[in-house]
Amino acid sequence: MSKNLCGKTVTKDKAYEVWSRGGWTWYCLKKYQAPQNEDSNPYARWFCLVTSPFVPEGEMGDVYVRDIKQGSWRIK
Repeated sequence: MSKNLCGKTVTKDKAYEVWSRGGWTWYCLKKYQAPQNEDSNPYARWFCLVTSPFVPEGEMGDVYVRDIKQGSWRIK
């Protein structure tokens, strides 16, 4: 098993990854698994700050990685 280097919660400014699609932006603040293990797990999740046209200031919570990566592009 690989060590999870993204397991510590960080702020929006230091997000591990930032993804965007159609006015929605996901700031990954914590990963529960090492990135190389996420592809084989359909239930892999990230703790994110999510901004959208409905909530421009954002909301925080867990999001499935597959839902973020499907049709989105990585900004950072």
